[in-house]
Amino acid sequence: MLKQTIKAHTALLTLLVLSSLPAWPQTVLRGEVRVDLEPVYIQYIEEPYPLDTKTAQKRALEEAALYFGAMIYGWAYDYEIGEKARAIPEQFELKNQGTIPFGDEKLFATDALLEGSYLFVWMDYRPDPSQERRIKQWKSGTINKVQAIGNGPLAGPGAAGWLDGKKQALEDAARAAVRSLLRGTERNRPKHSTGFVALAAFPRYWMDAGRWQCGATFYIEVIDISPFPAY
Repeated sequence: MLKQTIKAHTALLTLLVLSSLPAWPQTVLRGEVRVDLEPVYIQYIEEPYPLDTKTAQKRALEEAALYFGAMIYGWAYDYEIGEKARAIPEQFELKNQGTIPFGDEKLFATDALLEGSYLFVWMDYRPDPSQERRIKQWKSGTINKVQAIGNGPLAGPGAAGWLDGKKQALEDAARAAVRSLLRGTERNRPKHSTGFVALAAFPRYWMDAGRWQCGATFYIEVIDISPFPAY
């Protein structure tokens, strides 16, 4: 069953590559996603099992779209740093500044490799001129680049939420990156900060203690910092 599924994956990906390559040179964003063809998380067994070709292809494209959107548009963040001694809870919110829609013709697969029950797919995205300008702004010398690790739940009931755990782990890594940056640049602990954050490259994921762990690098632009004496 799994071998037949892989043959179908390879054939579809080949057609996808040949039909999607553009005829003009431009900037190319690239990253690799890993699709688990036999996902079993804790006591949750997903259907269909193993994943069929259409589902695996769709998941690879959806996951890549999430990361490319975070690399091009990023998020606006609002961060209440919090402090236990003053009974102030930590709150971190992200607001998308733009997304890559499913079916975007500028996103396509270029290569695939099967290792065990995992299908590794290299994805490309060719941004348009307005998107290229956003990418150049993130890479400007005035914006900080920070690495961090976050975590999120492995999965939940229902196929619709299959990516939620990875997304939560990525957002938690963004929180950790902003926190790390503020700790390194501010002498006194700030109470609140706002700004913008974008993904620098595709994140890495692994499982630990029943949760997703996400290692990622971010571009961070701090717009405002409010110290405790201001309140």
